[in-house]
Amino acid sequence: MKVSLISLRKMPAWHGALASLMLATAPAAAQKEYYRHVVFDNSQQQDSYYFSSAIAVEPSTLENADNRLPVDKAHFRTPPNALRIAWASHRGGGWDAEIHLMRFPNRYPEMSGNILRFWVYSAQPIAAEDLPNIQISDASDGLQVATQPGSFTKAVPLADYAKNGVPANSWTEIRIPMTALQSASVYAFHPEHLQNIIFSQGRADGVKHSLTVDDVRVDADTPLSTSDLGTPHHLVAKGYDRHVTLTWDGQEGVGFDHYVIYRALDGKSFEPIGIQLPGVHRYVDFLGKSGIKAQYRVEASDAANGTSNLSAPAEATTRALSDDGLLTMLQEEAFQYYWEGAGANSGMAHENMPGDDRLVATAASGFGIMAVIAGTDRGFVTRDQGRARLEKIVTFLEKAPKYHGAWSHYMNDTTGETMPLFGQLDNGADILETSYLIQGLLTARQYFNHDDPHERALAQRITKLWEGVEWDWFRENDQSAFLYWHWSPQWSFQIRHPLIGFNETMEVYLLAISSPTHPVPAAMYYSGWAGQNDRAYEYRAGWSGSKEGDHYANGNTYYGIKLDVGVGTGGPLFFTHYAFMGFDPHQLRDRYTASYYTNNRNIALINRAWCIDNPGHFKGYGAEAWGLTAAFGYKGYSTPAPDKLNDEGTITLTGALSSFPYTPQESMAAFKHYYRDLGHDLWGIYGPRDNYNPSQHWVSTHYMGLNQAPIVAMVENYRTGLLWKAFMSNPEIANGLHKLNAETDAMKP
Repeated sequence: MKVSLISLRKMPAWHGALASLMLATAPAAAQKEYYRHVVFDNSQQQDSYYFSSAIAVEPSTLENADNRLPVDKAHFRTPPNALRIAWASHRGGGWDAEIHLMRFPNRYPEMSGNILRFWVYSAQPIAAEDLPNIQISDASDGLQVATQPGSFTKAVPLADYAKNGVPANSWTEIRIPMTALQSASVYAFHPEHLQNIIFSQGRADGVKHSLTVDDVRVDADTPLSTSDLGTPHHLVAKGYDRHVTLTWDGQEGVGFDHYVIYRALDGKSFEPIGIQLPGVHRYVDFLGKSGIKAQYRVEASDAANGTSNLSAPAEATTRALSDDGLLTMLQEEAFQYYWEGAGANSGMAHENMPGDDRLVATAASGFGIMAVIAGTDRGFVTRDQGRARLEKIVTFLEKAPKYHGAWSHYMNDTTGETMPLFGQLDNGADILETSYLIQGLLTARQYFNHDDPHERALAQRITKLWEGVEWDWFRENDQSAFLYWHWSPQWSFQIRHPLIGFNETMEVYLLAISSPTHPVPAAMYYSGWAGQNDRAYEYRAGWSGSKEGDHYANGNTYYGIKLDVGVGTGGPLFFTHYAFMGFDPHQLRDRYTASYYTNNRNIALINRAWCIDNPGHFKGYGAEAWGLTAAFGYKGYSTPAPDKLNDEGTITLTGALSSFPYTPQESMAAFKHYYRDLGHDLWGIYGPRDNYNPSQHWVSTHYMGLNQAPIVAMVENYRTGLLWKAFMSNPEIANGLHKLNAETDAMKP
């Protein structure tokens, strides 16, 4: 997420946050390089391409779908679709069709190459002089950070690069040397910061034309390198309720660019249905029905669409699953984000995928450990494989920089170095991220507890990391009522962001009180987390926009549901997930509520009731479509919540799915809706996609490390209580709760 640490946000909740089940992690580093070249390969949405615009001024016309470019599913270079520019140019009018760089969190900010190349197709021949103009911009489209100030090139006839025009029924490659283009701005144009490719009206011939555009790339001004592309092998197809998941092994040598997936429903006619990125040996084919048998093959491709031999075929049939079977499917697919998709060197979780493959996230990795434990217990991997993954993570953490025992928000997957993504002040410890990592490690210590030398050694190493965290350091001094979020060896406590609840930061206080080596007084729970002073009141009201609950206790009723604790209508749902993946809310009480389980359940029910009421009149909301919580949505990172200030129409799937322990029937109804009704858009290689917004025609292009693992963990807690039982069995946690309960009882009137 793109947030500055120098200024306080309206929300205190900003966070960074798999082919065969082999122990080794699949390499993902090639994804960053892939997106340093690819501008457009295909549209995730089937009707219009979100990252585009299409505008016409009469009497000229331009086909559009809600002012975006329509998708061509009949003709493509990279399956399953391309973009269609269909126009008629008239005197006195004009039109503008733009392809924007696809946006996802932490996309590497520079393209690599100086040649813009793409392929065009037309069912009818188009003379060179009738082709549109083209120009390129490095200015932002309003949705992604770009160079500032932005610039753009002069519009030139596309005919300059297609002197023979476009013949009928064949693909024509267009190559444009970007360094030869002249800037039309007051600033120089920088090809490495390309943001938009703009087609616009050329000669006004008054004739309708249609041009399909695909495989838009930036490459070097040298012949494309080729390699002996290895044939993908060990292709396995597994059928589920409505989809088939494919996994395979592959060699990705020099020249490799992507995989192409083929499907046959008759056992004979294999048609291309999609592509897959480098480093990802997994593909999901959403068929939409049970009882469909399909055969698949996979090939490797270079950037010029040279291909390997096809793999041997694999076959699977979709089959109706029981509710229990659906939950296992949900956990297994989301688990793969942390297994196959983990950092190749560290075993840690990426902040998001696709994204910057160097970035592994501390909190997401703590959550990922919980997912690995659940996956191990369910047999997705063996116990030895699960333990070995923990050993890999612990080895990385032992060597990575620590600041008074705490880790930074982000680390480099290869070197372990701190990655100050949020600016210069973010070059040290993040105690909140550390708390989530420790939650995962302590759960693992209790789960991997067999009388085995490997498991005993792992437990000892985890204990050393846990006991090394100096929680009391983040108090700053003995007079401070609060713990503080960050500390830097260069900037000390300059950020000065106090941890004040109710939000997701409860974990820090609970672990700090429980620490056997660097504890803080249990009284800090009430002076800091549940603080009763002007600073705490202003803080709560500031991020929530409400004074209801600004004294920590709430007591109001919303939609007939009483809320003991929480600001406004409870805030985003991750408040009820992150800290409670390990801490059993049934066992946590304080002077403001007798049961955090009941309070969390009520927050979830209020969230759902808000979506049913839908005061913002957003599309798609309802009894089976709810779950307002943090997301990197159509306008960047935000924290949707059930209130007028924060509701933007974005539904984050983890909201309802991670609430299974609180709202099992309501969450199951939402799950079936997301999967069975909307699965073609919302189900992918790591299970449910991150978020969607029907009002904006938006479906996320990425997965978030902070959102997939809570699904795995909280569904497991609903089904067996496994992670709650393991975490709560830590003797230090029992001692910490004993101290907190004593403090709570002493405060009773």
